[in-house]
Amino acid sequence: MSTNKSMERIIYPRLSYKVVGVLFDVHRKLGNRLQEKYYQRAIALGFKKANIPFKEQALVQLEYESEPIGRYFVDFVISNKIALDIKAVPKTSKHDYDQMLAYLHVLKLKLGVIANFRAQNLTFKRLVNSRI
Repeated sequence: MSTNKSMERIIYPRLSYKVVGVLFDVHRKLGNRLQEKYYQRAIALGFKKANIPFKEQALVQLEYESEPIGRYFVDFVISNKIALDIKAVPKTSKHDYDQMLAYLHVLKLKLGVIANFRAQNLTFKRLVNSRI
């Protein structure tokens, strides 16, 4: 059986491709001028249709010495493996990447994806939690 080298390098390859497929489908059907919340709603419907387990607006609880000190909400946690943050901005920033890395660290997840729907073509960035 032959192996695909690029598939070997991608974390959670089957799940990643299914997720990205939903993202591209949503972008193709809705375009690039809507508010973030509409993309989130469409993505949730796409995940349901594709039978991809997910949590929407998943709580990221920050703690210090076992005491809560704050919280974030990440747009999606998919199959308890991938954090997904949806953007509808002209360009993603270092702050967006740092925020995703914080989500991954606190949630103890290996892979995060930031998807930006504002561009003519969907753009997405995979971020790997190197601490795991």
